Amino acid sequence: MSAHQTPEEIRKNLKHPVIDGDGHWVEYKPVFAEKIRKVTGDLGANGFLQSQRRIPDSLSMTPEERAEKGVAMEGQWGRQSVNTRDRATAMMPRLFYERLDELGIDFGIVYPTAGLGIPRIGDDATRRAVIRGFNVVTHDYFKDLSDRLTPAAVIPVHTPDEAIEELEFVTKQLGSKVCMFGSAVRRPIPHAKNASPDLARYAMGFDQLGIDSEYDYDPVWQKCRELGIAPTFHTGGRSYGERNSPTNFTFNHIGHFANAGHNVAKALFLGGVTRRFPDLRFAFLEGGVGWGCQLFCDLIEHWERRGANGLANMDPNKLNRPLLRELVDKYGYADIAAELDKRDGWPLQEDFLTGGMPPDDYIHCNITKKQDWIDLFATPYYFGCEADDRMNSVAFGKTMPLGARINAIYSSDIGHFDVVDMRDPLPEAWELVEDGHITTDDFRDFTFANAVRLWGTQNPRFFEGTPVAKEAAAVLNSAKAPSFQDAAK
Repeated sequence: MSAHQTPEEIRKNLKHPVIDGDGHWVEYKPVFAEKIRKVTGDLGANGFLQSQRRIPDSLSMTPEERAEKGVAMEGQWGRQSVNTRDRATAMMPRLFYERLDELGIDFGIVYPTAGLGIPRIGDDATRRAVIRGFNVVTHDYFKDLSDRLTPAAVIPVHTPDEAIEELEFVTKQLGSKVCMFGSAVRRPIPHAKNASPDLARYAMGFDQLGIDSEYDYDPVWQKCRELGIAPTFHTGGRSYGERNSPTNFTFNHIGHFANAGHNVAKALFLGGVTRRFPDLRFAFLEGGVGWGCQLFCDLIEHWERRGANGLANMDPNKLNRPLLRELVDKYGYADIAAELDKRDGWPLQEDFLTGGMPPDDYIHCNITKKQDWIDLFATPYYFGCEADDRMNSVAFGKTMPLGARINAIYSSDIGHFDVVDMRDPLPEAWELVEDGHITTDDFRDFTFANAVRLWGTQNPRFFEGTPVAKEAAAVLNSAKAPSFQDAAK
């Protein structure tokens, strides 16, 4: 711990609860697999164990072997050892529950560790067996702790049908309130369907569920609406593509959650999902909010040029050919003049190619006014932020277009290697207030109110029976609009 206040001291002086929007537990795989075996048999248990082979398989290779096979360096020594109590806390939910006050947490949403990758299991039957068993076993671990901890159920999304089936099961049979959706579903590129298995894994596209999807996922979003579920994404992006170093885990790790979130957030937005489902809330976890702020700016700037109005200025039919020819003559480019004469004054015929698409990259968004940007991005999107990320302050500043505030949610990442001491996250988050980067009102949004809006807007009963129920109800029932809307207006 640093010389700052302890979590208990900080929490004691706050006038609001603290909600941890993304803590982690670390499933003890040998025991967890046997519990899955009791639920879904050998297919689920063995499939789960096989899905956990990537890291040990990578670390069993030499750098040369990884380079030869295109295998990424994984993170060695990724679990607490010196701090044995934290290691035990990550493994045992009851100990985690017991320490919540010590960590300054009133209520926590807990995401998996071993379960992060299981939505990407390729075989359909194995994936569904592993995920069903995983969700049942996870529920059993946390069922007596639900007043202060709630775990995320895993939702596979290879097809809308499997997503809907698991959504129905976890909400109605297990009472799940938080669901972690897969994204970046790997789809074989048709052109490479006859490639050898060793090479076929490099010939994959990624379905991001919103634009260019192989399936129509609108029934999934409609089911989330019906069940009161806010879709949250915690997809990794390392170990393939440009994050596939055979020697350096940090190279592979930095930015990978942000990159994965960036892709699905863009796809949902440009695919018109937030337009068709304006009441849904979506969260993208552990990548920080800096990329969310940048994406908001980038989407607006591209719309100004690549939306229908912007592209109308680039219509090649509007080129003034006589003026172009006059300017060429004036400045003495005889060779260019000769080429233009061959082409009836048109510089290039390829200027007229459209790729078979209408001239509007935002055609599904139907953006007609400034408020649309608040309604389609700043309101429905939430971004999980680790406590020590200095970029968190950008979400609350005055630099965003249209006066928007981007929804950052406090995410401790407790249980993972980057939290050296579980008592550090809340003091590290509070440093933004101590150093004058955000206000105490901003801190309230960051560590409490934004999490309430994310999950409580979707499910007004989400916080019933928890220590934060009264304060959460006040946020949801307040006649005052959320601050980002006030700022935008």
